[in-house]
Amino acid sequence: MVGIPQQPVIHSAPVDSINANDLSRQLIDSDSLSASADQLVRMIEIGGPVVWILIALSVFSLSIIFIKLWQFAVIKPESCRDIAVSLSKWRSHDPAGAIQALHSQRPVSGIIRYAMQGITQQQDPHLLQEELSRQASHLVNQLRALLRPLEVIASLSPLLGLMGTVLGMIVAFQQMEAAGSNVNPAVLSGGIWQALLTTAVGLAVAIPVATAHSVLERKAERCAMLINDSVTQVFTCPLVQSEAKTVSLREHSRAA
Repeated sequence: MVGIPQQPVIHSAPVDSINANDLSRQLIDSDSLSASADQLVRMIEIGGPVVWILIALSVFSLSIIFIKLWQFAVIKPESCRDIAVSLSKWRSHDPAGAIQALHSQRPVSGIIRYAMQGITQQQDPHLLQEELSRQASHLVNQLRALLRPLEVIASLSPLLGLMGTVLGMIVAFQQMEAAGSNVNPAVLSGGIWQALLTTAVGLAVAIPVATAHSVLERKAERCAMLINDSVTQVFTCPLVQSEAKTVSLREHSRAA
């Protein structure tokens, strides 16, 4: 007799169990997310108007931080590679190469280019320095724009949290007075919870905002120091000064 080959048996039970496990995990994750969202909404409701104000301030400060980071990423005021190459050529008695090495789209490089062109064209040193000071001040003010609101939010958020703490304690003591001699700890929990919550939210807003303000302020200071140092090197380069004196002496002798 010829044996009939048996068909392989496909076990579907493990697949069904795996799909059931994945489905249960997804349900657990969705339940945990909804529970977290509900808890967050409950915390905001308990915190009252102070927490809403702190949330609005955090959104406003986060927008400012993103705007300033985008500004620094676009104009790159701290980039000094082209400036180092340009100053090296400037000290090597190559003003044309030094001017050409600077990037025209970067504001710091533009200020240094203006200084080199002014010295090469023998402009009035006092007027040139005044114009360079004006351009540098304008650039630094642009970099420091919107940093004052961050400083105000960083200093105001803990005070708002403290005000929420005081308001929560006032509510707790009012409930204690209304309860009389039958004081229930559960009655006081609402006010104490509100007091602790507002303090925590105020600190949570103030700490990152103060850190971001310090970092951005330091970037603006480094940009100002870079402008001051580079322009000073342009003006005090001895080789360029000797060349300017030689040119002026030649013109004076020709005029005579």
